[in-house]
Amino acid sequence: MRILMIVTSHDQMGDTGHKTGIWLEELAAPYFRFRDAGAEITLASPKGGQPPLDPNSQVPDALTDATARFEKDDAAQKAFANTVTLDGLKADDYDAIFYPGGHGPLWDLASDAKSIALIEAFVAQDKPVAAVCHGPAALVNAKTTDGKPLVAGKKVTGFTNDEEKAVGLEKVVPLLIEDEFNKQGGLYERGEMWASYAVVDGKLVTGQNPGSSDATADAVMKLLGK
Repeated sequence: MRILMIVTSHDQMGDTGHKTGIWLEELAAPYFRFRDAGAEITLASPKGGQPPLDPNSQVPDALTDATARFEKDDAAQKAFANTVTLDGLKADDYDAIFYPGGHGPLWDLASDAKSIALIEAFVAQDKPVAAVCHGPAALVNAKTTDGKPLVAGKKVTGFTNDEEKAVGLEKVVPLLIEDEFNKQGGLYERGEMWASYAVVDGKLVTGQNPGSSDATADAVMKLLGK
């Protein structure tokens, strides 16, 4: 079982002067869910190498058992420091694709042509495509094999407008996932703010927020029969 995890390379929160990147929990929790189930994981990013972590995901309130384990795990740290670029990656070589969040994907993965092509290839091969929190930004420009928006008519979730407002970034981000999915005809669903909520529609899996990381990863494992 091979799983491709694609993370952001973007580290600037618009023109605010603040840093962003990956939300550590959304990478760490699924990473170990997959690895502990025996998966071989490839970490990739648009620029390759060491991707940025959102500093807010490393404050005490945001840390979990999974983040602590990730920080101490030599294999995880080596893989994270040496993410591969998206060049040459093929859906044929993997069983599922997973996008952690953090605000970074709103700027790069939402419009990254190589990432979008990979998503569309996984969809064409009927393999699980999953994303959590802001990771679903990677789906907003993906299409199905018949050219329709990937999320059209599909049950989906992602970071809510209310959650974006709660962190004071609704005017900073280049797009709001809830709005984008609704515009594209997605059947957007949500749970309580900050509570675990994951949605599965066929092979498409989306999670609402950082608290949904485990549930989103577990849904992927279920689709893979693990």
